[in-house]
Amino acid sequence: MDSTSAPQFAFIGLAVADMAASVAFYRRLGLVFPEGAEQEPHVEAELPGGLLLVLDAESTIRSFHPEWQPPTGGARAALVFRCQSPAHVDAVYQELTGAGYQGELKPWDAFWGQRYASLRDPDGNGVDLLAPLQG
Repeated sequence: MDSTSAPQFAFIGLAVADMAASVAFYRRLGLVFPEGAEQEPHVEAELPGGLLLVLDAESTIRSFHPEWQPPTGGARAALVFRCQSPAHVDAVYQELTGAGYQGELKPWDAFWGQRYASLRDPDGNGVDLLAPLQG
């Protein structure tokens, strides 16, 4: 398959148990969802570069895939958000954990040269924060 016939990556989709909780979490990270998204079964937020983050209520997924079950066990993927600075990583992590979201890994200076932290969204998906270390 050459690049002209290859499928193009279009969006990241997450199945969510509680749309309002998920929309609130991702809004705190700066994503923009339409007014009233909390009550919708399917919502989209455009990301820089034109990709989309799509949230679908579990009931929506079951409407076309009745046997679907939410995954169990550990996550195999994470959404990663670049922060403005190492201090911004700390501030965003503190703001989200202070609002009751689950912190997974407190901010730390990673050996690969980034300030890094990990959280969980309301459905247990990994959400990482990073910023290059200065100097």
